[in-house]
Amino acid sequence: MSAVRGWGGAALVVAVMALPACTGSSGSDASESSESSPDGYVIDGCERADLGGRSVARVWDEALLDAIRRDVPAPTVHARNLFHTSAAMWDAWAAYDPDGDGYFVDEKQEADDVGAAREAAISYAAYRVLLHRYSLAAGLQATFDELVATMESLCYRTDFTSTEGDSPAALGNRIAAAVIAAGRDDGALEERRYTDTTYRPVNQPLVVADPGAPMRDPNRWQPLALARQVAQNGQPIPGNIQRFVGPHWGRVDTFGLSGSAEGLPVDPGPPPQLGGDAASADAFKQAAVAVLRDSSVLDPADGATIDIGPGAIGDNPLGTNDGDGHDVNPSTGEPYAPNEVRRGDFARALAEFWADGPDSETPPGHWNSIANEVSDTPSFVRRIGGDGPELDRLEWDVKLYFALNGAVHDAAVAAWGVKGYYDSARPISMIRYMGAKGQSSDPAGAAYDPDGLPLVPGLIEVVTPASSAGSQRHQHLADHLGEVAVRAWRGNPGDPADEASGVGWIRAVDWVPYQRATFVTPAFAGYVSGHSTFSRAAAEVMSAFTGDPYFPGGISQWTVPAGDLVTEAGPSRDVTLQWATYFDAADQAGISRIFGGIHIPADDFEGRRIGTACGRAAWSLAQRYFAGTVPA
Repeated sequence: MSAVRGWGGAALVVAVMALPACTGSSGSDASESSESSPDGYVIDGCERADLGGRSVARVWDEALLDAIRRDVPAPTVHARNLFHTSAAMWDAWAAYDPDGDGYFVDEKQEADDVGAAREAAISYAAYRVLLHRYSLAAGLQATFDELVATMESLCYRTDFTSTEGDSPAALGNRIAAAVIAAGRDDGALEERRYTDTTYRPVNQPLVVADPGAPMRDPNRWQPLALARQVAQNGQPIPGNIQRFVGPHWGRVDTFGLSGSAEGLPVDPGPPPQLGGDAASADAFKQAAVAVLRDSSVLDPADGATIDIGPGAIGDNPLGTNDGDGHDVNPSTGEPYAPNEVRRGDFARALAEFWADGPDSETPPGHWNSIANEVSDTPSFVRRIGGDGPELDRLEWDVKLYFALNGAVHDAAVAAWGVKGYYDSARPISMIRYMGAKGQSSDPAGAAYDPDGLPLVPGLIEVVTPASSAGSQRHQHLADHLGEVAVRAWRGNPGDPADEASGVGWIRAVDWVPYQRATFVTPAFAGYVSGHSTFSRAAAEVMSAFTGDPYFPGGISQWTVPAGDLVTEAGPSRDVTLQWATYFDAADQAGISRIFGGIHIPADDFEGRRIGTACGRAAWSLAQRYFAGTVPA
């Protein structure tokens, strides 16, 4: 998987939209690749589309990823849809397997052509689940058109709605009906558009355009007030004030994890908190310092370079960034080549690449794209766990999606359970609040407040007459004597296409994360990081399922071309992000959110630990479903 581009779904999606639709009545004149059906679900005289070696399950996974990209990003909802669709496809496959246990529907069927029957049952199940789940989503018409075109390209009638009988189509419709019914009572509040109307934020909205962050409780989440809200995939969001997305999600039914009536399936303990015991308060302040330190390197003009090759970074122990890379590529037996880039380019490229995936499919969908790329790798041998018989693409894909998306679904439930329970602040609120208080390092100095930012020479300082005189570093802040200044990213440029803000001294009360001005920070609490939890859960499954923690060939990479950034102009040169293992990629997903200014390290590290629990539990349970050993 060493191609420069590849994780974006656009390069992989089956182009069903470009195919002429098959029309006609039911009958038995289907092509050889479609099962003749006395029940009338196959289109007469239809020539099935060439899937290019991809399985039917893969085709539906790609259609789902496209629907996600069109919709407003909601990682919790999309993770649930990925899992429920994957479970529906697994049930359709397992119905024709003597051993496998179904998840929503545990039926056993027989067919003369088991392969064709499975494809039909999978398609009807996936089609009807997706038609239901995205019926009110953004991009509805395009998603509807693609779903219909996909069915017709496979020579299946979309008007076959019967759930009666033993035909594969009826089986698929029954499975979809069971999934839809279960979704009405799984805690997601689907019938209320996934909205928990009981949640009320403790803090008043932070008006991003104004300095400071007035807060009743600096340890709790604060919604942002923006002139205009636009999601990271370009979808406009109604209103000007954020609403917490998914505060109830910790009560959604899980897969491999045990559920929790309190909405906290996994409890990592509280995040650092200001105003509590001294150790926790100090950790809160140091977390803000860590975010500011990363913000201070978002400038390629500073001349600093870094080796981002797998031989220099990665291989971290769980919950740390203490790794120093990998000695050799196990696939080649040779050391990894150095990959020297400008530090500011790397940090910005990393923040944008992992934000919602290369094509805004959100982190759960991004890991589906990664899994698909791995499965497509030439010479890759599809053996579960690296052992046993080589599987055909359909069995491989169905089982991989079931395990992978069970893990990311649980990651959503676990991470948002923590978010809803602890309701923690984001860095923009933390930094602005403490910055307005003053500095907490020197009781005898100017602007002292025990809840202020700690002073760090060259990073966090108080503006003084000396520091703002003449050509000194705070000269432009001379009107703000006695205030706290931070050396950080200067904020959104006037023309992001052609301008980069760089790094400089700004007032702490004006600090913003490296994000678009219409987005700024996600609309939910910080602790724990969803990216870290999703990514580590997925990495655990990918490593176990393939039997190897390393990407095929010992490396995966993605090039962010010069000038391809969105938040501001850049990178100044091409940046090729590289990962040796799934865990390296997952760790960088978490790290990216610190550079992006929307998480603190505790959010990342605890998210990784929770993700490990989610991934391992999902993998363990998925294997029991495959073997048919799930207790009745």
